[in-house]
Amino acid sequence: MLALEELINLPEESQEALGTTATAGEIAQQPATWRGTRKIFKQHAERLRAFLEAAGVTGPLERRPTVVLTGAGTSDYIGQSLALVLRSCWGCETQAIASTDLLLNMSDQLVPGRRYLMISFSRSGDSPEGVAVLQRALERYPEIAHLIVTCNEKGRMAELVDGRDRAYAVILDDAVNDRGLAMTSSFTNMVVFGQCLAHTWSEATYEPVFEALVSSGERFLPIADAAARELAEKKYRRVCVLGSGALTGVARESALKVLELTAGGVKTMAESVLGLRHGPMAALDKETLLVCFLSSDSRRQSYEADLLREVGEKEIVAQRVVVGPPNADHLVGCSEQYLAIGHGVPDLYRPPVDVMLGQLLGLYSSLAQGLKPDAPSPRGVISRVVGEFRIYEHCE
Repeated sequence: MLALEELINLPEESQEALGTTATAGEIAQQPATWRGTRKIFKQHAERLRAFLEAAGVTGPLERRPTVVLTGAGTSDYIGQSLALVLRSCWGCETQAIASTDLLLNMSDQLVPGRRYLMISFSRSGDSPEGVAVLQRALERYPEIAHLIVTCNEKGRMAELVDGRDRAYAVILDDAVNDRGLAMTSSFTNMVVFGQCLAHTWSEATYEPVFEALVSSGERFLPIADAAARELAEKKYRRVCVLGSGALTGVARESALKVLELTAGGVKTMAESVLGLRHGPMAALDKETLLVCFLSSDSRRQSYEADLLREVGEKEIVAQRVVVGPPNADHLVGCSEQYLAIGHGVPDLYRPPVDVMLGQLLGLYSSLAQGLKPDAPSPRGVISRVVGEFRIYEHCE
């Protein structure tokens, strides 16, 4: 199977035949595009500070807004990847609520009289749920402040807040408005923007973390590429992905990438490390690949190592692959393969780096299944943007 760089350098007609014209390049471009996203943040920084201060983010602790991070599918996992770092940096109660849930249960999710800042993530800005949730919130909850982060300047969500008070939209570079079916560079760049946002008032603190993030991404990409190719060639029927804390969203997004890029040909599940014992372990078998995103924290590592050893002792998976910090050599024996990320990236900031293994595993598993990663669903069961469907006003 060709490596990522080889796929990108194929003649255009060969890329089209394989169905890798968009997806391969979009995965490969990620570390380079993160700098562009940070630059966009800096261009907006002064206005964002004013917007967020008006929303109450820097006010007295008891008056600060509840921050709701929302999006559908992969965009929901962006929120899950950012909730802890935003809570930590802003001192605001922060929760990720999928727009698919908000559409049906908005009145149950929002507490009357409470102050809210809703941050919506959407690659296209045209997701039916995202648009409907934003419209409903603007109409029924005018006191909510809205920040839209999208990759499409022509999307309806950006248009809906244009010129409105208590609303702000940021459009990332069109280069990260992924053309392939699967969100890859759009995911990591919106996560990077969210990390920048978390450090709106502490940019100097984020600078060394960001540089370590880019450096780690550049080093990890070829490591993940080689590992993902080798794993995909084994054609595992199932993939179970584990991650806790800030890496929960990474686990879910990685599982989704393999599932959607193989059109369901590889069944996947995502779970927390401790949650696996509570029933989901029953789904593991000798045709399952287990991927664990290992924490950098020694206390959390102890729990993760115990779980990995237990799975090994029970002999209930085909292979255990761990992605973790470079200083965890003592845990190498807990898996058949250990992939180290770079130094200097705390767990809260790792999602853009770690998720590249999941993206590449999805890409190569798609090719191994004889599918086209850019459009892996031959019958159109899934598509780049979810198609329009009827929105019912009486759902709440």
